[in-house]
Amino acid sequence: MTFAANANYAVRLLLYYGFARHLPSSVAPGKILWRRLRSWICRPLFADCGDNINIERGAYIARGRTISIGSNSSIGINAAVGAYTRIGSNVMMGPEVLVFTRNHSTDRVDTPMIMQGYEETAPVTIGDDVWIGARVIILPGVSIGSSTVLGAGAVVAKDVPAGSVVVGNPGRVVRNRYSPISRAARRRVAGIELPKAQ
Repeated sequence: MTFAANANYAVRLLLYYGFARHLPSSVAPGKILWRRLRSWICRPLFADCGDNINIERGAYIARGRTISIGSNSSIGINAAVGAYTRIGSNVMMGPEVLVFTRNHSTDRVDTPMIMQGYEETAPVTIGDDVWIGARVIILPGVSIGSSTVLGAGAVVAKDVPAGSVVVGNPGRVVRNRYSPISRAARRRVAGIELPKAQ
């Protein structure tokens, strides 16, 4: 990077953490202004950035340089996204979501954990069309398949197949959104008449 590019990056990072991060959320009065201002400031910070992104109030995005975010995606209020995270397109992220990409080393018992440093970074990948509920925790190295729903408060410690609905701690798949049986069962419960098979 050139000096000018580094200076622009530093100014944007300072503007985000010192000012824009503290503006009202995108549901408060003036929402379009706050959303567009945060988006304009953050766009150059990301390694790759789609169109129409929403970075909410209080979101932590590390330095941004190793984070990719797709079009129509958001990072929720007070969420924290670790370095080396890839967020696909059309991802909805609730408030206070935590995406970790590294953890403390705990291998040695003869040395205090605080002095052992960190493990290697393990990137997190979040596919397209994913809904991440409030206070979900995603641990290092996890890959979330497209069209997945992560229920509020889930702790996701291992890869999640596409189309899954995950709940609980530890996170477990309770159904798959692609399953025709699942769709039919949901419609019966809702009292929706299914078309007859031909």
